Amino acid sequence: MKTRFKPKFNIKKGDTVVVIAGDDKDRTKPRQVLEVIPDKARILVEGVNIITKHTKPTAQNTKGGIVKQEAPIAISNVMLWDAKAGKATRVNRQRDNGKLVRIAKKSGEVIK
Repeated sequence: MKTRFKPKFNIKKGDTVVVIAGDDKDRTKPRQVLEVIPDKARILVEGVNIITKHTKPTAQNTKGGIVKQEAPIAISNVMLWDAKAGKATRVNRQRDNGKLVRIAKKSGEVIK
């Protein structure tokens, strides 16, 4: 992705989101964001898109074997969870005392 017109995403690490598309689609189950990869427009969400990875024995892991872990999904497949409304919501940005804050469109509450 080019850095000149780098997109800004409304989702940050530690946010609560719901998956709205894909195999793990569930609009009622909020999940935690583990990592955001902005240059690839992907996001790592706990318990979503589980893959099996075959690892070779190393100095740290002498056994090796098969490990299950999360793989990134497209950031467009998730929506921010609004705890007050109990639903997925869109995000609005406003300036508050010179600082840009995220506001949930469903409830109007500031997202921490």
